[in-house]
Amino acid sequence: MKLLGIGSRINHSEYGFGVVTNVDSKHYWVTFQEKGLETIALDEEIDIIEAVNDEVDTVSFYEVESTLRKILKQWSDISEVVPIADKYKGGKLIIEPADTNLMSKEIPIDTFFHKIVMVRDRIRVMEQKINASKTLDDQDKIDLQQYITRIYGSLTTFNVLFKLKSDQFVGSRSK
Repeated sequence: MKLLGIGSRINHSEYGFGVVTNVDSKHYWVTFQEKGLETIALDEEIDIIEAVNDEVDTVSFYEVESTLRKILKQWSDISEVVPIADKYKGGKLIIEPADTNLMSKEIPIDTFFHKIVMVRDRIRVMEQKINASKTLDDQDKIDLQQYITRIYGSLTTFNVLFKLKSDQFVGSRSK
């Protein structure tokens, strides 16, 4: 697959007409006339209106910055900003009890999503602390890691809320 260069013009079935403004190893960063800046996967179905075939450096400033953030995050408790899927922005989560005499509970979905991301980040920090522990032996680390993998697997239900697949929960994969 040949990468589109910066400046390429495309038409996307959901976002409309846009111009590629950055490229990294996984995504095109496209500024769309109607929707603004969006990221789309390199292999996503798009109509190419005009391709710019300049050499594309697949290690972009964004990737360098992202890698640096990951390293810094590994040594701190700061949560990263994770985008919610566009279709859920501004939505609400409604919890209806079976008993119609009781009131339902409405939560802004952005608030709920932020809490899911915080849980994910805290599990990651716990995982890093387990792996770096000097007092746990290797078998204990493996056992605890299996529990963490199962926790991630239990949380995959919420993956629909994440804009980027790379931010989603991943449990154990069957081979």
